[in-house]
Amino acid sequence: MVSRRENNTQRIAALDTGAETLGLKPGMGIADARAMHPSIEVVEADPEADRRLLESLADWCDRYTPLVALDGADGLILDITGCSHLFGGERALLDDLLSRLFHQGLEARAGLASTAGAAWAAARFHGSQVVAAGQEAALIEPLPLASLRLERETCAGLESVGLHTAGAVMQVARAPLVRRFGKKVVRRIDQALGHVEEAISPRLPVPAFSVERQLSEPVSLTGDIEKLLLLLAKGLKDDLEQRGKGAERLQLLLFRVDGAVSRITVGASRPLRDPAIIGKLFHERLSALQDDIDAGYGFDLVRLSALEVSGLDAVQSDLVGPQAPSEEDVALFADRVRARLGAESLLRPVPVASHIPEGAVRLAPFAEVPAAGRGSAAVSFVRERPIRLLRHPDPVEMVAPPALNFRWRRAVHHVVRAEGPERIAPEWWRDETATPTRDYFRVEDEDGRRYWLFREIPLPAVERSSRWFIHGLFA
Repeated sequence: MVSRRENNTQRIAALDTGAETLGLKPGMGIADARAMHPSIEVVEADPEADRRLLESLADWCDRYTPLVALDGADGLILDITGCSHLFGGERALLDDLLSRLFHQGLEARAGLASTAGAAWAAARFHGSQVVAAGQEAALIEPLPLASLRLERETCAGLESVGLHTAGAVMQVARAPLVRRFGKKVVRRIDQALGHVEEAISPRLPVPAFSVERQLSEPVSLTGDIEKLLLLLAKGLKDDLEQRGKGAERLQLLLFRVDGAVSRITVGASRPLRDPAIIGKLFHERLSALQDDIDAGYGFDLVRLSALEVSGLDAVQSDLVGPQAPSEEDVALFADRVRARLGAESLLRPVPVASHIPEGAVRLAPFAEVPAAGRGSAAVSFVRERPIRLLRHPDPVEMVAPPALNFRWRRAVHHVVRAEGPERIAPEWWRDETATPTRDYFRVEDEDGRRYWLFREIPLPAVERSSRWFIHGLFA
């Protein structure tokens, strides 16, 4: 027996079959139950654990349909429209679902109907039943008011006027019913009978494209999974080609025999549909997650889904011969690195609309660069900039001005050539006191090394001499 606290009182939240035979009911106080049966075992409810279990069951139900929604704290709604034929019909699907749950140690009841309301009532008040289309009213009429999914207060109000069954409410004139109890009562009746469409909001986005393979013998080895993945990728390629699409985010779902589900996702910098490339991306991801994927007794269902797609036109390949690495090659390399090490492992510089050197570029994840780069109002520098910019300007000591000989990191550099100055003023529209004005010089020492130095122009309110810094290194 499971208990929960309601208004500073411990009450029964759930019962097993043995406790029901003793005459105990949900909502009864724990003190009264112990007085009747002192030997009963009571366990405190754990709503968070129940939620995690229900979500794991929702993941597992993806094997039947991608349209799975949570129904309160103890139920699931599956929209199997167009899916039942894959399992031999509606009754076969229902029997398979209940059988698998039973072997996982779960006691479940399910109802199947053409409306969500009728299926809900069949599951909770009839047990496992398939309701034929058009028989929703015959199913619901003899059931109690709770079968219409009404609140407890509404049910109590309807019973107070002599309406104890759903059929009795259905026979009452609607106008006075709505005036006294609101529109929800009528709407619930129409939803259950199919007169009003009831949308089901799935807990996870429905993939644009999916291919799957059910296995007669479960697999557990990574090599076997990768072989299945290639077969699925070929089927996905055909579907994508017919629509002129390419996948930007793919997900591999591994359904374990005992109900656990593993979701493995990879992203692509460019739309793709080549099975070989898809296989390489998932190979890297599976290698990185090898210790985290528990195959248990094996996976009996493998599914490959394209979560995000975009247009991909066919391109004529070059027949000349080997070429220099293209942008596609760089993108594939980046995608494989990100699949192995994570999305944040590879960064790329992105121009920013700022003429302050340390603020003119930011580092962004590789996949975000194409979107971030389009339409950028970045400043186009006409002057030469160093290849390496120090994270923070490093102070230097001028040895013999104005010849620009300087000491940096205990070494004296004798300047033989210098260009400048290039004055860079602060961005006054943001905060003119943030950085003082700088005069930049490109200098070369006697060993041929080139540096980017600047002289900091002190603010008028500050009485001090100019300070010198090194900000970057040229090739």
